[in-house]
Amino acid sequence: MKLTILSTALTVTSVYAQGSATEWAAAGPDDFRGPCPMMNTLANHGFLPHDGRNITKANAIHALGAGLNFDATLAGIMWDQAIIANPEPNATFFTLDNLNRHNVLEHDGSMSRSDAFFGNNHVFNQTIFDTTKVFWTDAILTPNQLANGKIARQLASKATNPNYTFTSTTEAFSLGEVAAPVIVFGDLPSATVNRSLVEFFFENERLPVELGWTAKADPITLTAISRISAIIGNATSLLTPVAPIAPIAAAKRRDLHFGF
Repeated sequence: MKLTILSTALTVTSVYAQGSATEWAAAGPDDFRGPCPMMNTLANHGFLPHDGRNITKANAIHALGAGLNFDATLAGIMWDQAIIANPEPNATFFTLDNLNRHNVLEHDGSMSRSDAFFGNNHVFNQTIFDTTKVFWTDAILTPNQLANGKIARQLASKATNPNYTFTSTTEAFSLGEVAAPVIVFGDLPSATVNRSLVEFFFENERLPVELGWTAKADPITLTAISRISAIIGNATSLLTPVAPIAPIAAAKRRDLHFGF
């Protein structure tokens, strides 16, 4: 009888650990969650261990692949970037709680979290998120709108947080975070995304299946991540683009300079 009960329990645990886009459970009081809404979402759906512990490379590759259709190479790279959050030497796993370490991966100026200086840096903060999405003015979000929200959060953080820190490394992570909703929920060719899907995801830490979302048919690669991040990065520039000078006008200008 004991063996039967144990076998059943292991089977249920194994099935649940595979994850489901349609099944969801909020974190319990003993479960770990971190500052990344996507990692929290994958844990809530059971693609990652629901308790937020023991996130091995195999776990991460499975979760990002099964839940979001990230290809294995990209998922492995993302795990390699996150493992540094575990302070133990030669660590082979991290927890979602490890990700809360300030200025490792977690950073100031988050779109949906308070800065560490003000207290809790990992639980979703509706007030903070509202200041981000005020710049999301259309039903379909463009790179400019997403970039405007990002810049606004950095300015607010810099103006109010005496310990504000935002390095070039932080910027690279931040651009990836802003690009993530486009990559997972949006249209890659146009680099746009439905605002309702993004808001639902952030506010519930849940995949927006009930709003009609499904994972992309083609695996998401590092190339796609890099492209969308670059588009968001260009959109954060406060300089307006300059129209190219017509070749004839340029030639005339060169001739004038030559005559001096």
